[in-house]
Amino acid sequence: MPEPTTTRFTIIGAGAGGLCAGIKLKESGQDDFLIFDKEPRVGGTWQRNTYPGLECDIASPLYCFSFAPNPDWSGPFPPQPEIREYIEGVARDHGLEPHLRLGVGAVAATWDEAKARWRVRFDDGSEVESQFVISAVGMFGPLSWPDIPGLDTFEGTTFHSAAWNHDHDLTGERVAVIGSAASAVQFIPEIAPGLAKLHVFQRTPNWVLPKENAPYSEEQKAAFRAQPELLAEGRQNLFNVVEQSLTYLEPGFFLAAEDMGREALLVVEDPEVRAQLTPDHPFGAKRPLASNKYLQTFNEDHVELVTDGVARITPNGVVSPDGTEREVDTIIFATGFDTQKYVSVLDVEGRDGKTIQEAWRNGPEAYFGVTTSGFPNLFQLYGPNTNGGNSIILMLEFQVDYTLRLIAEADRTGADWIDVRREVMDEYNATLQSELEQVAVWQSGANDYYRAADGRIVTQWPHGFAVYKERVEKDDLSSFETGTRSA
Repeated sequence: MPEPTTTRFTIIGAGAGGLCAGIKLKESGQDDFLIFDKEPRVGGTWQRNTYPGLECDIASPLYCFSFAPNPDWSGPFPPQPEIREYIEGVARDHGLEPHLRLGVGAVAATWDEAKARWRVRFDDGSEVESQFVISAVGMFGPLSWPDIPGLDTFEGTTFHSAAWNHDHDLTGERVAVIGSAASAVQFIPEIAPGLAKLHVFQRTPNWVLPKENAPYSEEQKAAFRAQPELLAEGRQNLFNVVEQSLTYLEPGFFLAAEDMGREALLVVEDPEVRAQLTPDHPFGAKRPLASNKYLQTFNEDHVELVTDGVARITPNGVVSPDGTEREVDTIIFATGFDTQKYVSVLDVEGRDGKTIQEAWRNGPEAYFGVTTSGFPNLFQLYGPNTNGGNSIILMLEFQVDYTLRLIAEADRTGADWIDVRREVMDEYNATLQSELEQVAVWQSGANDYYRAADGRIVTQWPHGFAVYKERVEKDDLSSFETGTRSA
């Protein structure tokens, strides 16, 4: 076997998180890092997901890096190609291209206690040895496929919304969409007009609110370019609004949102269909959705909402529990991702040979979502319990700043490794779970994807992002064990 490449930082993932880490490293004067991604382009989820109608659900002033404001967004909620181009431009403008290793996916990482180094193995057989690993694989892990009897017998076309088959022409087809959440709300209005028949299989209705998405005029964009302070002011104002409204502790906001949701549902002409689209859980219990076109789709004669589930799939179609078979040419699964894998999508082995899968046998947990005890010098971005209502771009910046500050503090002490103390992590998570229990809407039973097998919510952050930033800025090396490599 060839000797492994050596670098101080191995960054796994070339989405927003991995690129942010690389940029901040360069800003701090550190150039000894490599960024790996199994995909051929940077962009993360905005490179992988390409379904029709895909756009951001956080307004554009916040959905960009604080150090790279963009005056040229087409509107408040830009589409996927535009976001991907923005991320690619940020990588290019900040000189990351020499550090990128694209089309090379990490598969395993093993901690060497004596060397105080990680050995990372990739799918092409190569290996990299580094002092630090920054996992930027994020929250949206493997695709989630439903276990439906007979799926393997279907003779038509099937694909997942997150792996859209652009080579397949849906025009004139009979299509079943299984799932009705975030991706379905966006792509269903785009594909429906060209179909002969569309059956939307809905397990649980979602609150779908309208959004203000009028395109920015050329005059507005010119003003943003000429007066950067306008962008900064708009960003801060939007941040304040989001922080106040999505703390999950303001019942008045949620009641007002439900009123907006019911108002939006009035566009559905058939009262029976409208009732089937009306949620029976409080707003905020599940991920809030936004669309100006989704609900209107159910006024079309060729669109059917199916709410009694899926019993099985035959060679020709989808069968409901009552025995009704709907013959279709294509089935699209809008069933999301496994959101509780995080860095455990890799085979990670930490101290004393313990794997991350063993450490997380009851569900993922970390300290501030960034470090897990027993895995020194391994830092996670968008890790457990860091998802929330604000822009994930902000959270990534906070986490990268926190990570690099800890590493700088360790460097000043001469330490080769740092590892969060087990008792510190346990106390943090006990407090966090207590805080999560105070979020009433998350106790409604409508948010199963938030919860691990033992019932803990392992995806969500229960406060505003400003609270997260304040807390990590107060943390220091006293929360960690440190040490040097063996002689």
